[in-house]
Amino acid sequence: MRDSIKKEVTIDLKKVTTKKELQILLKKKLDFPDYYGENWDAFWDTITGLVELPEKIILEHWLELENFIPDEATLLKEMLYNFNRKYPMMKIEIEYK
Repeated sequence: MRDSIKKEVTIDLKKVTTKKELQILLKKKLDFPDYYGENWDAFWDTITGLVELPEKIILEHWLELENFIPDEATLLKEMLYNFNRKYPMMKIEIEYK
């Protein structure tokens, strides 16, 4: 099934300064459904059961995100790490730039 998904997605975080902006950007770039709840519980539910993630996600301007919304950056990093740990057969490469 991984043949039908995008190989690589780049998410530019440079202009993200709020949790809402981050959630909307993730929804758009990762092709989440319209009804996505734009919160971390919904993010986990979506990546573990509703959509297939690309083989590689590049998070550009990661340091800026950590500076503006450090708690949200930490949660995103933890969720992606936990996804890879829990689903090793669907492991995604994450690049923080």
